Amino acid sequence: MPRRVLVAGNAGAGKSTLCLRIANRCRLRRVELDSLYWGPRWTPRPEFAAEVEALAREDHWVTEYQYTDARPLLLPRADTVVWLDHRFMTVMARLVSRTVRRRANRAELWNGNQESPLWSVFTDSGHILRWGWKSYRRNRARVLALTGEVVVVRLRGQAQVERWLAGPLAAVREERAR
Repeated sequence: MPRRVLVAGNAGAGKSTLCLRIANRCRLRRVELDSLYWGPRWTPRPEFAAEVEALAREDHWVTEYQYTDARPLLLPRADTVVWLDHRFMTVMARLVSRTVRRRANRAELWNGNQESPLWSVFTDSGHILRWGWKSYRRNRARVLALTGEVVVVRLRGQAQVERWLAGPLAAVREERAR
C-alpha cells in the first residue's frame, strides 16, 4: 500500500492533477511543491528546503517529483514513484492549453502569481512553455535512472493512468479501508 508517493513527469503531464486523485483515493496528504517554492512575483521562498524536509519526515503524503532541492529530500522516503511518461506532443499540447487558459482567466497561482504573458515565451528563457520544451528529455532520463531505487509505476498515456487508478490503485484503497 503506497504511503509516500512521488508523481514524476514533464510540465503539462498532469502531475498535480494525479497527485490530487491519488490523495483522495488513498487518503494521503497532498502537498503541491509549487506552492511551497514560489513566493510573490515568482521569487523562490527561502523556507522551501526546510518545508520539504518536514514533509519528507511525515508518514503519508503525495507530491510532485520536481525541484532540484526537493528530489534528494523526498526520494529516500518515497515508497512509490508514479511516472507520467506521456508523449512529447501530448504534454506540450496540455501545457499550451493550460497556460493559455490560466492567462486568459487571469488565474491566481501560488502566492498571488499569474502566468506570464504568452508573448514572453520569445523573451523569457524561464517561461513555462520553453521550460517544458527544454526539460522533456532531461526529465525522462532522470526518472529512468531511478530503476532499482524505488517502485516506479510507469504510465504512458491517459488511458493507462485511468486503468491504473481504476485497477491497482483502487485495489489498494479497498484493502486500506478494511
